[in-house]
Amino acid sequence: MALSDIACRNAHKSDKAKDGKAFKLFDDKGLFLLVKPTESGWGKWWRFKYRFDGKEKQLSLGTYPEVSLGQAREKRDEARKLVAAMIDPGENRKAVKEARADSFANSFEVIAREWGSKKVQTWDEKNNRSKRMLERNIFPWLGAKPIADILPKDILTSLRRIEERGTIETAHRTLQICGQVFRYAVATGRVDRDITQDLKGALPPAKGEHFAAITEPKEAAELLRAIDSYQGSLPALCALKLAPLVFVRPGELRAMQWQDVNLQTAEWRYLVTKTNVQHIVPLSRQAIAILLELQPLTGHGRYVFPSERTPSGIRCMSENTLNAALKRLGYGKDKMTVHGFRAMARTILDEVLGVRPDFIEHQLAHAVRDPNGRAYNRTAHLPERHKMMQQWADYLDALKQGTQVIQFPRQA
Repeated sequence: MALSDIACRNAHKSDKAKDGKAFKLFDDKGLFLLVKPTESGWGKWWRFKYRFDGKEKQLSLGTYPEVSLGQAREKRDEARKLVAAMIDPGENRKAVKEARADSFANSFEVIAREWGSKKVQTWDEKNNRSKRMLERNIFPWLGAKPIADILPKDILTSLRRIEERGTIETAHRTLQICGQVFRYAVATGRVDRDITQDLKGALPPAKGEHFAAITEPKEAAELLRAIDSYQGSLPALCALKLAPLVFVRPGELRAMQWQDVNLQTAEWRYLVTKTNVQHIVPLSRQAIAILLELQPLTGHGRYVFPSERTPSGIRCMSENTLNAALKRLGYGKDKMTVHGFRAMARTILDEVLGVRPDFIEHQLAHAVRDPNGRAYNRTAHLPERHKMMQQWADYLDALKQGTQVIQFPRQA
């Protein structure tokens, strides 16, 4: 007689359970429910009994009630089809399990992490950036996929997601890292070739004015410490200290006017030279401290950073002053420029700290458009940008001090 759900549910209350020993309730076509006492009461396991190659065997089909009677019958029927096809259900399950394990061992994520561990004993800072880019941009979509099954179009789809965020440079770097992982897979016999070579020219060229910039946190820490040791004039020192905190264009920094600075609201509002649109720069506590230090010296004039050659203060600091100061610190134009602080902030905020790209683009005074193609208002995400700028300043302080810096959670 076939089982009913009520019989399964009340099996531990039946007469067969009175002696406290294990027993079986049979359904049909080899399916039965094994009921036996456990430390916490009674357990119920589905089993399928079948004969294969002249031997009686059993296949586990799960536990009741997690697997219902109807589901157990479906599993039994699937197993019976395998037997009819001269396939042992038990051995087939083992083969599938082994195939899954092999697939996992050869997944893109496993191989990528293996590649990273082979490069150095542990992930160094540069490799940490590579790992973070993969964790953010590739692993969620392709990490579990066997690397041999990944096609160029799969990688390109992930790169397009990065491109849509407005960070084309990151897309190019991610493609380069994927290429290194694939070449490692070729060397270890997992794939036949590096398919990322098929994507040459698939991405638009990275925008950039080719200003030298330091974008590695370790090198950035050394630069920041060097700036603190600068022995030149106070305005030049303060400008160098402020540059990484606000990461505006050099000309806009040099032309900063006291009338545009509001220390009470912690904001600097001015017209962007390229677009003639007002831009808002939230000022961190560290930025305000720099301005307060400089205010007694230059606060009576128009410019925060007046020209040192015109004592009357009718002109702002020259372009050469800050680049010359960097050069005195050992950072020539081929290594770092004042404009490079923008690339430093954009890269580290995005790739290391995980800040939302549109927040960064707003703060860089780049055109950011809504889903309808309209330009966002200059005040868009202003509270979040205030928070970002303070986190950025705190991060730079931690870098200078050489402390372990923890990645900020991505802002929604």
